[in-house]
Amino acid sequence: GAGGVVRAPMHGKVLAILVEKGWEVVRGQRVAIIEAMKMEHTLTAPIDGTVAEVAVAKDAQVAEGARILVVARGDQ
Repeated sequence: GAGGVVRAPMHGKVLAILVEKGWEVVRGQRVAIIEAMKMEHTLTAPIDGTVAEVAVAKDAQVAEGARILVVARGDQ
């Protein structure tokens, strides 16, 4: 249902965005790192495609389920 949307697994702070809009990514590629409860969580691309949107910036506080970025399928 979520397609290429990468969401925060829990409330936390964005430590790094590892991609930029327009970059090609493959499923499983690291795209962002969030710190929550003193642990780092690596977020990965859910599908192969192109980064269509980066919705947050480094050091932003995000809520659980917040959209971090969107990957559009390459065939769209």
